Amino acid sequence: MDKAALAGALGAPPVFGQSQFALTRGNAFEARVKADGGAELLRLAHRTLDPGAEPPQRPCVPDLTAQGPDGRTARTALALREAVQAGGWTLLDHPMLALEVAGSPAFLEPDAVVVHPDGSWTVVEIKSFPVLDGSADPAKVGAAARQAAVYVLALEEVAARLDPAPRVRHRMLLVCPKDFSNLPTASAVDIRRQRAATARQLTRLTRLQDIADALPEGVCFSPELPREELTAAVEAVPATYAPECLATCELAFHCRARSRAQGSVTALGRSVRAELGGLSTVEEVLAAAHGEAGDPDDPAVAALRRAAALRAEALELAGREAACR
Repeated sequence: MDKAALAGALGAPPVFGQSQFALTRGNAFEARVKADGGAELLRLAHRTLDPGAEPPQRPCVPDLTAQGPDGRTARTALALREAVQAGGWTLLDHPMLALEVAGSPAFLEPDAVVVHPDGSWTVVEIKSFPVLDGSADPAKVGAAARQAAVYVLALEEVAARLDPAPRVRHRMLLVCPKDFSNLPTASAVDIRRQRAATARQLTRLTRLQDIADALPEGVCFSPELPREELTAAVEAVPATYAPECLATCELAFHCRARSRAQGSVTALGRSVRAELGGLSTVEEVLAAAHGEAGDPDDPAVAALRRAAALRAEALELAGREAACR
């Protein structure tokens, strides 16, 4: 389902995303890193990950073009097998991998995969955020590590079908601009923790078929439907909005408007929702704070009434000070 088209049809199109300038800069940096048949990228991989191996002299960069994602996935698997058999350094530029997510195949496209002379595989992520004085933004590095962990899991499935199975390295190669220049620098990032967490999350996902079976009979999410009918179909599916959704989900603005209309406290953030216990709406929270509802022995209700009393005292004091002036 095209969630962006669905959000537009609902009248709440997504507005997040990278700027055109950032995309252009990122593409230009990636092209520089991969220039000359990936010579610079493989030099960085050799120096950072495998200094004991023979230096890359004439690296192989196989053609991975094929018809459709299934064809590209098969072509990538074949190129990986051939690279292991040939030995030496091989660079796979934008390979296509497949990973089962909730019972359905998801197609993934890492920036690159390097095959080492010993036959092992390394995921390469090329990012446009800078490394300043030897360090980068931890949040951005963490996001890149989580992204690479998914690619590692997909590569492990490919490796498991080969005999003998090549080793998929659990350190990714992160390539970023150095300081304020456009010169690439690389570092090895251990992603074993992110890989383990992602693997656990994948096993706990509800299968898509089970989700589809739980939908009301005849529900359809086609953007071609009239807005009223489409809105009713979307509202038939439970959703819990939180402000964090704005950065990741195309339907976030629709869900935010829906959450605000219902007075849901989740619109204030997950941390606020956790502090309020069984109070799920703003109306319930205000009633509890004013002593009109709620169990006084409930810690959340008691805290709200204490906060309301403190607010009233502060307003009274401010009013007296204003009158004295």
